[in-house]
Amino acid sequence: MTAERSSSPSAAPALPRLGGRRSSYRERVADALRAALIAGELRPGQVYSAPSLATRFGVSATPVREAMLDLAKEGLVDTVPNKGFRVTAVSDRQLDEYTQIRALIEIPTVVELARTADHVSLEALRPAAREIVTAAQAGDLIAYVEADTRFHLGLLALAGNTHLVEVVAELRGRSRLYGLTALVEAGRLLSSAEEHLELLDALLERDEKAVHGIMTRHLGHVRSLWASAD
Repeated sequence: MTAERSSSPSAAPALPRLGGRRSSYRERVADALRAALIAGELRPGQVYSAPSLATRFGVSATPVREAMLDLAKEGLVDTVPNKGFRVTAVSDRQLDEYTQIRALIEIPTVVELARTADHVSLEALRPAAREIVTAAQAGDLIAYVEADTRFHLGLLALAGNTHLVEVVAELRGRSRLYGLTALVEAGRLLSSAEEHLELLDALLERDEKAVHGIMTRHLGHVRSLWASAD
């Protein structure tokens, strides 16, 4: 199992800058906390107080408390009276089911985009794909998850189905990528990050077979490598 990160301010990254994507600071804090939770920075079963998380992320306690209440509504944490919030655990079976559903939705949708998405819209995703690579190089797991989420949901949004994007966003939020730290230490996160640029190039080349292969491989990494607690 990957070692748990210290909760001291020096051991945790500051709140990621989200480029004004959200109008609410509370939502920005929730995005950062959600990314930390998905990346395994916040561990299942652990209880975290709003003040300790505020110190860890370099923000005030009020937006953290409000953001954690939002995450509680999503089922990602449970409230613990007079103590804070406990991160909910996700079983291997649940992770398998989430990945299976994502594959059923995302692979055919993205393959279809090789035929329908315009080049300008696809190229607009390249900065996010590059951010994923940069975050992998820096070992910044929270920034990695943030950029990865923006890339994949932005890509799916090109299909024009809002409900589809919402379903995948929820599935991603409920996943846990406990193995990210191990991938960084083994030098394997960068190759996975570069798959986003590879996918984008295949989409721009209208190569449906390549897109299908990359998406299948990428989602396989999500489950068999990233989501491993061992």
